[in-house]
Formats: sequence, structure tokens, C-alpha cells
Amino acid sequence: MTHVETRHAIHQDHAKGMDTDELRRHFLAEGLFTEGEIRLVYTHYDRFVVGGAVPAGGSLTLDRIEETKTDTFLERREMGIVNIGDAGRVEAGGDGWDMEKGDVLYLGMGSGAVTFSGHGRFYITSAPAHRTFPSRLITVGEAKEVKMGADETSNKRTIRQFIHPLVMESCQLVLGYTTLEDGSVWNTMPAHVHDRRMEAYLYHGMDEESRVLHLMGEPTQTRHMFVANEQAVISPPWSIHSGAGIGGYTFIWAMAGDNVDYTDMDFCQPKDLK
Repeated sequence: MTHVETRHAIHQDHAKGMDTDELRRHFLAEGLFTEGEIRLVYTHYDRFVVGGAVPAGGSLTLDRIEETKTDTFLERREMGIVNIGDAGRVEAGGDGWDMEKGDVLYLGMGSGAVTFSGHGRFYITSAPAHRTFPSRLITVGEAKEVKMGADETSNKRTIRQFIHPLVMESCQLVLGYTTLEDGSVWNTMPAHVHDRRMEAYLYHGMDEESRVLHLMGEPTQTRHMFVANEQAVISPPWSIHSGAGIGGYTFIWAMAGDNVDYTDMDFCQPKDLK
């Protein structure tokens, strides 16, 4: 079963007047990982899609959805898949890849139907594409690893870059994930915006009772949401995206837009946030 929800783009002036329920309805994706289902959120931010597939020992196939009006979902799209569960397998375009926890699979435009099987919990990201790049499995060991932060600023973390110019080519999809070290809570500070790209965050690896306080909104009109395990935040280009968690967590960041320059950020110093 495939379920698709559409999220329309929200202007920042509209967001200023939203209460908690409205913020969550427009910017938080819940229930992505449901056994025996593929669940997608089709956004109007750069036509980016986030979702989850949980075959639960069986198999699930993503082929065509009404929202794209194409013969197959990947006819004019590329896809990044992260396995956040146990071992699983993904097949597309006559090829198959066994995926361990933490592995990332890139599927190029025109790969056809995508079948998920095994006991993986597959996080799906997708963006429109203009040319076909080779599909590729990137294991944890093949990712570009960057250490950032410090104990004194409570943001010591490891960034692993997978679908990234330093690792491989893609059209506009950039993806990786960040893991906080013990005792650190801030996933990025100073916060930043990048008006050229949207971004999505999936928080996972958290205890059931833990939460991340995710900060969003314009730098001088900040808002917040408390986010639970395996929930995703859709971050518009005008919004900061930063957060602090209770206990350890990992967040998967994925971006699409005008460029694939990971360093294209406009930083907002803490003294300027309101």
C-alpha cells in the first residue's frame, strides 16, 4: 500500500501567525514508518518528497503516484534512500542492493519501479532531476566523515556525507546524516538559512520518551516544535533549522534547490536570533 500526502508551500508572513497545531500540520511529517506501507509526503518546496517504506519481512513496490503524473515515480526524479533499520534490500532497474543499517542508496533518474524488501526501515527522499547519474550504494565506510563542534558549546558531532559532491554526482539532491556525541545536544549552532535550497530533517535513534526541540522560522521570528523519534521536519528556504535534543540522536539532512554546494549557508549568530 502506498499513501501520499501533499504539503503546499507556506509564506513566512503566514507562518508568523500559526499556533502550534498549525506549525505541526504544515511542517512536521509524522507516521512515515508504518509496517507494510510506503508513506510519502509530496511537498511544494522544490517538489521534494520525503517518506518511509517498512516491508516488515515482505516486499513493497513504489512505481507510480498520481501526484507526479508520470508513468513511474522516478521517470523525471532521482532518489536517496537511507536504511535506519535492520538488514534489507532494494531493487530497481534490474539491479539489487543489500543495505545494512546506515547505508545510503542513490537511484538515478529513470530507474523504474523500486522494490523494498527484508527488515529494513527505509527513509526515502526524492527531487526532480534533469539527467541520469549511475545508481550507487554508499556504505557507512565510504561516506565522507567530518568532525565538528566542541564540548564547551555542546555541539560535538560527526557529519557523514553520502550523496554529496565530495563522494558522488547527483542532479540536485544532497544527503547525509549527523550524529551527536555523548553530552552534546545542539545539532547546529550558529543556525543558518539558505534561500537557494529547501531542506528536510529526519530525527531518529531516539528513546521513545526523548524529544528534539527543533527551531524554525525567520531568524527574527523564530518558532519551535518538539519532535519525536522517526519524525521529519520540512524546512522552507526562509527558515532556520537547528535544534537541541534530550539524549542521543541522529538526524538525516537532505536538500534540493539551485545548487549542490553544502557550504552555501547564511549564518545567523545567536545574538541576532529572536
